[in-house]
Amino acid sequence: MKSLRNSVQLIGRLGKDPEVKVFGEKRRASFPIATTEVYKNQKGEKVQDTQWHNVVIWGRLAGIAEKYLRKGAEVAVEGRLIHRMYETSGGEKRYITEISVNDLVMLGSKQ
Repeated sequence: MKSLRNSVQLIGRLGKDPEVKVFGEKRRASFPIATTEVYKNQKGEKVQDTQWHNVVIWGRLAGIAEKYLRKGAEVAVEGRLIHRMYETSGGEKRYITEISVNDLVMLGSKQ
């Protein structure tokens, strides 16, 4: 059985086109995806809850994301959670959680 430690699987839609950066021979694509859950609350009203997730893809998959993915595209991603800290130019510490993608499946029809 595949290891379940630090494993994330999501299906969602891109919030914007992938942003690609090249570091030497390594390519990195990043973009937000939205996952939406629809349910009824205690009053029977329909509630739509959307969560945003930061996604990072490296290497060959980053090239595929750059070439084929656009804002609004539906994707399934599998990866692991990464928590990191960085400093702004003003010296302020910021914390971010990202999904480092191992596998990507493009869903929906061809455009």
